[in-house]
Amino acid sequence: MQKLKLYGFNNLTKSLSFCIYDICYANTNNSRNSYIAYIDEQYNAVRLKKILKKTCSIIGANVLNIFHQDYDPQGASVTILVCEEPINLDTAKIKKNKNIISSSVLAHLDKSHICVHTYPESHPQSGICTFRADIEVSTCGIISPLNALNYLINQLESDIVTIEYRVRGFTRDVNGIKHFIDHKINSIQNFMSHSIKSMYEMVDVNVYQENIFHTRMLLREFHLQNYLFNTSIQDLSQRERSYIVDLLWKEMREIYHGRNIPMIKSV
Repeated sequence: MQKLKLYGFNNLTKSLSFCIYDICYANTNNSRNSYIAYIDEQYNAVRLKKILKKTCSIIGANVLNIFHQDYDPQGASVTILVCEEPINLDTAKIKKNKNIISSSVLAHLDKSHICVHTYPESHPQSGICTFRADIEVSTCGIISPLNALNYLINQLESDIVTIEYRVRGFTRDVNGIKHFIDHKINSIQNFMSHSIKSMYEMVDVNVYQENIFHTRMLLREFHLQNYLFNTSIQDLSQRERSYIVDLLWKEMREIYHGRNIPMIKSV
């Protein structure tokens, strides 16, 4: 495909934002506390920083500098400065902290940014624990956040995913004609791998005239043992198993549809 000849810098802003949810069943206080501790470790800022650096590489953004800060009692932030073009750095000036423990990462690109925040949540009555990761990749110029879509979904455990992609502003070609989008798209699904699409039910809500594209994803099936924290499926009766499956599906459907729904009992 022939490239569009632009006048000056590409001023379009392309923003990809999505929430990724992981669901778990933990029926005691100790189990719920252990789950929160597990999430803090599994999705600590060190790992999230590595994911963001890889994301920068995938979309063609170059890391300039990294800063991170721990918080008391928990949580951390990471900032990564990057640009579109390679640049020589004095790496000795980049400060490194090896004690990052969890939860938030922010990456700034040249006129763009990437951020990740984590939100563990539980309710003592139902035993359901829900972990959410909010990710936003916003870029200007020729780099596109859609190139990292499959990588980010695969890197995080995803039972439900809600994604929004939006193109803002306009850029001009050499003849002065405005272009409000510089690539073809009719669905975010266009940029997903076949393996991801086969794993999820999906629905689109798009506003084409505003260049807004929205996709919701729900895992088609799951194995109960993978959703039990500090509990073995062998220790549960068939009735208990069915009850927990109903709870998990109810939680997942409510998040997927964005509203509370009645309990649907297994047959």
